[in-house]
Amino acid sequence: MGINRTQTYLFDTFKFLTSQTSIAPLVVFRIIFGLMMFVSTLRFWSNGWIDALYVKPIHFFNYYGFEWVKPLSELGMYMVFLLLLVASLGIALGFFYRLASLLYFLLFTYVELIDVTNYLNHYYFISLIAFLLCILPANRSFSMDARRNPSLQLHTIPKIYILILKFQIGVVYFFAGIAKINYDWLFQAMPMSIWLQAKAHWPLIGNLFTEKWVAYSTSWIACVFDLLVVFCLLSKCFRVPAYFILVVFHVITGIMFPIGMFPWIMILVTLLFFPPEFHQNIINLIQSKLKIKKAPQIIVNSLLLHGSKKKVLLSFFLLYVSFQILFPFRYLCYPEKLFWTEQGYRFSWRVMLIEKAGSATFFVTDSSTGKRGEVDNSQFLTPTQEKMMATQPDLILQYAHILKQEVESRGLINPIINAEVYVTLNGSKSKLFIDPDVNLVELKDGWQPKNWILDF
Repeated sequence: MGINRTQTYLFDTFKFLTSQTSIAPLVVFRIIFGLMMFVSTLRFWSNGWIDALYVKPIHFFNYYGFEWVKPLSELGMYMVFLLLLVASLGIALGFFYRLASLLYFLLFTYVELIDVTNYLNHYYFISLIAFLLCILPANRSFSMDARRNPSLQLHTIPKIYILILKFQIGVVYFFAGIAKINYDWLFQAMPMSIWLQAKAHWPLIGNLFTEKWVAYSTSWIACVFDLLVVFCLLSKCFRVPAYFILVVFHVITGIMFPIGMFPWIMILVTLLFFPPEFHQNIINLIQSKLKIKKAPQIIVNSLLLHGSKKKVLLSFFLLYVSFQILFPFRYLCYPEKLFWTEQGYRFSWRVMLIEKAGSATFFVTDSSTGKRGEVDNSQFLTPTQEKMMATQPDLILQYAHILKQEVESRGLINPIINAEVYVTLNGSKSKLFIDPDVNLVELKDGWQPKNWILDF
């Protein structure tokens, strides 16, 4: 009986996932994502960040396993961002959409893999969404591709194409909420107290930011919001008030904290949770305002999944969903305090969760003479790189190997490199972070626990 019930449940689930729904939400999502990425790339370019982050640095910090990813020349990097602008417009317009989405995914991910110190959660989110758009038929309606080739036109698609995007958006919020269920955030109001007190100079409301109850209230509200907002957006009864709260929440965070385009991106992409009629009205409004003629009607207008294609697609999305659920919990494989060691911290949706600062002093010793010298980090790293490196153990290790290459190129053979690193976490007293006696050049990075990090 149990096996039969399981089979029935799986059959009903697959039937639901492959049942038809309007393509309109996917089309609007495509347009929003493409336009937001176009604006984000222009903003990145106009702020001079291409030069600052990918041209001027002498050295770059690699992700483990992606050491082969290197920046291009100055001209090459500017060409990459020019292509990102073109590709994002191609996505928005649905013009050579498959090529545009694939190009955007590859180039954006390439740029983010160049240097770990540029990592942000929403960059990871954008890479994942761009990857999914490579697979989804988002150009099969209200696009230049469909206008050039009317046989592409679709009115309905399998629900799974919409649900996988909702899932990915939901993961960002829900895991950010789970990450906030910790002692520092809920019972110490840290680092919220630090962040709010930094705004004490604001007129009218600045004094409120020094009050402890405001920090505690804000911490708890943020946690509850992240945990519940997606479930409320999925509910017909709570969707509108939940979206209103979401907009207020992101506008406030966007004003108070320097987190770039992330709040505005999340405000717009979460429109996906509204019903198809809402999105069709948006499309109709765009058509009327821009005086775009409606595409000719065709007889076959549904994308149906059959046989092996259905099995492959469902298997792929099952693997994707499983990875997104399990990967953020890899930190459980490591001992010690996650916020201290940061092993398993990245790619786990821990959005604005800690306030961490450090100072790192490196020493190079000639193994043959015993002569020891202190390193001037500013000779090799940008201020941002130095700041990020001083609190992250894998970057400390990488920097030691960078120094090894530098001193060996100047004739010093088999150097010994140690570091005295002091780190403060969420307002705690500055503490020694790693073993100052360990020779860092003898260590290799990897998935294994870093036992040379001192206990918190």
